[in-house]
Amino acid sequence: MDRHRDPLSARAWRAVGYGVPLAFLAFFFVFPLAEIVRRGLGSGGGESPWSVLTDSDTRQVLWFTVWQAVASTALTILVAFPAAYVLGRYEFPGRSAVRALVTVPFVLPTVVVALAFLAILPQGLQRGWAAILIAHAFFNVAVVVRVVGTFWARLDPRVSEAAATLGAGPWRRFREVTLPLLAPALSSAAAIVFLFSFTSFGIVLILGGPAYATLETEIYNQAVRVFDLRAAAVLSLVQLTCVALAVLATTRLEARLAIRGQLRSERDVLRRARTRGEKLVVLASLGGLALFLGLPLAALVERSLAVGGGHNLAAYRALTEPTAALLATPWEAVLNSLVYATGATVIAVVVGGLAAFAIARSSRWSTRLFDGLLMLPLGASAVMLGFGFVITFDRAPVDFRSAPWIVPVAQALVAIPFVVRIVVPTLRAIDERQREAAALLGAPPRRVWREIDLPIALRALAVAAGFAFAISLGEFGATVFLARPDRPTLPVAIFRFLGRPGELNAAEAYALAVVLMVVTAVSVFLVERIRVRRLGWF
Repeated sequence: MDRHRDPLSARAWRAVGYGVPLAFLAFFFVFPLAEIVRRGLGSGGGESPWSVLTDSDTRQVLWFTVWQAVASTALTILVAFPAAYVLGRYEFPGRSAVRALVTVPFVLPTVVVALAFLAILPQGLQRGWAAILIAHAFFNVAVVVRVVGTFWARLDPRVSEAAATLGAGPWRRFREVTLPLLAPALSSAAAIVFLFSFTSFGIVLILGGPAYATLETEIYNQAVRVFDLRAAAVLSLVQLTCVALAVLATTRLEARLAIRGQLRSERDVLRRARTRGEKLVVLASLGGLALFLGLPLAALVERSLAVGGGHNLAAYRALTEPTAALLATPWEAVLNSLVYATGATVIAVVVGGLAAFAIARSSRWSTRLFDGLLMLPLGASAVMLGFGFVITFDRAPVDFRSAPWIVPVAQALVAIPFVVRIVVPTLRAIDERQREAAALLGAPPRRVWREIDLPIALRALAVAAGFAFAISLGEFGATVFLARPDRPTLPVAIFRFLGRPGELNAAEAYALAVVLMVVTAVSVFLVERIRVRRLGWF
C-alpha cells in the first residue's frame, strides 16, 4: 500500500506545485490582461483602437519611452561598471556591506527615488529627460553591479593572464578576452535595466511632468485623469507587446551566447588589492558609487528636517496628526504598508515557493514554459496590472476592487518572480545523491522532500521573503489604482502630499520617504545576513 501511495503523493505534490501558481496567475494576471484586450479591441463608442495608435501624441510617447529606456540602460552600465569590476575582482573588508548598500536604491519605491532627485538637483534640472535618466541609473545600478559583478567574480583569471603572457596589453585583454566572456552577464543586466526603465512609473510621473510622458504614465493619465478607458487599454496593449518583443529578443540573444571559459568559485578568483594603483582603483570606484548613491538619500533626510527656515522634527511630529491630504493619518499609512507588504510576502512565498519546487525538479520544455510565464509580471506594467484589476473585478461575483486583500495580491504578483529566482538555484544545487540515498533507505518522496529539500530551502525562502517584503512595501504603480482612500500605503501617501502646496506638506512627504527608506534598508540588511551562498547571478 505504501508503495502505491508514495508515487501518488509525489504526483499530487507536482500537481499542487504547478496548479496553484498557474491558477493564481490565470485569475489575477491573465484574466485582467484578457479583459484589457477585450476593452481595447472591442467595438463600441468613442475612438477606435486604430485612431489611438495612429495619433501623433501616441507615437511621440512611444518614441520617448523607447529612447529614454535605451539611454537609461547605457548610463546605468557606464555608472555601475567600475564598481562591478571591483566587486568582481577584489576581496576587501566590508564587501558584503557594499553589496547590501547597493541594493537599497533598487528596492526603494520609485516615488522615493524621484523625491531624492527633486531634493538634490538644481532647479532647472529637477524635471526633464536628464533627471529621468539620472534617477533610472540610481535605481538600477544594483542590477548591473550584482549581475555583472557576481558573474565577473567567477570568471577564471588565468584566461586573461595567458593573454598577458602573449603580449596583450590591458586594454586589448579587456576588449578581446574579458568583454566577450562578460557578454552573457552584460546582456542579461542590460535587458533587466531596459525593462525596468521602459515600464518606470513613479520616476517619470514626478520628474518628467506633462512634457515627458512614457507609455506607463500615459496609461495612468488616460485611465485616472482623462477617464478614457479605451485609450488606456490600447496603450496597455502597445506596452505589453513592446515588453513581450523585448523579452523574446533578449531570450534569443542570450541563447546564442556561449560562455567561453570555465566558471570558478569566488574564493578562487577574488584577491586583495596589492599595488598602489589597484588600491586607488578600488577606492575611487567605491567612493564614486557611494557619492552617487548616498548623496540623494542624504538629501531626503535633510529635506525632511527643513521646516520653518531651520531644521527640526516638525514634519515627523505632524505624521501623527490628521491631514487634508489623506483620509487617514500618515502613521496609519505606515501601518497599512506594513500590513499589506506582510500579506503580499506570505502570498508570494507560498505561490512562488510551490512553483520553485516544481521548476527545480524538472528541465522539460513545459517546465521552462511555466518558468517563463511566472516571469511575465516582472516585465509587465504595474500600472497596466492595477488598471486591469480595476476594469476586470468591477462587477459581481468578482467585484473585488474595494476588498482590502486585493492590494497584497497585486503586490505579490510583482514579488513572485523574485521568490522563484532566489529559491530555484538553491534547490537545483542540492546533491541528487542525497535524495537517492534517502530513497534507498526506504524514505518515500514526501519524506525526502520534507527532510532534505525543505530544510535546505528554508534559508532561501527566508531570503526570498525579505526581498518580497521590501518590493511589496514600495510597490506604487498598481497600488495607486487599488488602495482605498482611507487606507493609503506609504508610496501613495507620499504622492498625495506632493500634490498639495505648502512647505509642511512637502516636508511630510520627505519624512514619509525617510521612514520608508529606513524600513527598506533594514529589510535588505537582514536579507544579506541570512542569505544563502550565491547560486545565481542576482
